Amino acid sequence: MTDRHNERELETQLVNHVQKFLLELGQGFAFLGEQVRLVIGGDEFFADLLFYNFKLRRFVVVELKATKFDPGYLGQLGMYMSAVDDLLAHAEDKPTIGLLLCKSKNNVVAEYALRGYKSPIGVSEWKTQIVNSLPEEFASSLPSIEELEAELSEHGGG
Repeated sequence: MTDRHNERELETQLVNHVQKFLLELGQGFAFLGEQVRLVIGGDEFFADLLFYNFKLRRFVVVELKATKFDPGYLGQLGMYMSAVDDLLAHAEDKPTIGLLLCKSKNNVVAEYALRGYKSPIGVSEWKTQIVNSLPEEFASSLPSIEELEAELSEHGGG
């Protein structure tokens, strides 16, 4: 199977299970869609999953990768976050949050890749600097990676 096929399969599992899981948290999450079309400079791009948190007043873009973390993925996610801020967000909304979920990662590579980012971005399980750098209300409103993994494992998606 191709990596893209694996990503679509992962996305389908997440749509089926994580959507319900996040909504059950009762903390203001709304699932807005999968493969959300973003037209940037005349080119089409598709964000894997898009949520909005009414409590935090911000969008959450989730990008899924069925491969090992690659620093280039952050550029893609950052572009999606900027596009959502410009194309979808209202003036009162806070900056979009990005979550990158990869099959695996090298913690040192992820740390180096994230060091210069000022935007709230989370990568897979890597949490030391990420969670510390996120706004407190965001970190406490999202499920932990462990909770997401447990939910996916219970439904055969792990």
